Amino acid sequence: MPIIRSDECEKDAIMQVSKFMLVSARTAPKTGGVDDLITAIISYSEKDSLANEMEKMAEERKIDGFKRDAKNVRDSETVVLVGVRGTRKHGLNCGACGFTFCEEFEKSEKKVGLDFVGATCLFKALDLGIALGSAVKMAGNLNVDNCIMYRIGTAAMRLKMLPDASVIMGVPLSTRGKNPYFDRR
Repeated sequence: MPIIRSDECEKDAIMQVSKFMLVSARTAPKTGGVDDLITAIISYSEKDSLANEMEKMAEERKIDGFKRDAKNVRDSETVVLVGVRGTRKHGLNCGACGFTFCEEFEKSEKKVGLDFVGATCLFKALDLGIALGSAVKMAGNLNVDNCIMYRIGTAAMRLKMLPDASVIMGVPLSTRGKNPYFDRR
């Protein structure tokens, strides 16, 4: 039997964990059973494109956190993106979006903000949060270091990595000896 080195196994395993995270996000409970999630795995050159965009945003916005998070992306094996079509109505007429009725919300002009598209349906945003929690729990249960990052999502939006999403969050994954996301500065 050949010797299989740990670095080879870890690369295969982290891709499998990334796939399991997509399944966890997909099967997470959704408001009214309506699934408006969009997910993807980013690796290799696309991961570098994402980090490059984050560094560009750091310069534009004068926010060092983008540079720090870009380094985390570069040092990670994969990045899982979880987005939502948040500009779709749910139909509860709750008013949290700023409109009295969901029909008004759905017909309203959607505006591209600095990072995301709004207004966003509260229930679609909640579905995104539940899906993210389910996905990172899967990674944590499999002992893969991860961290939900807003800034990854903003760069993914600019790069149109999930073109139908109005909000995206990113989750980098690592199998290093020390969690690179724990004591970031």
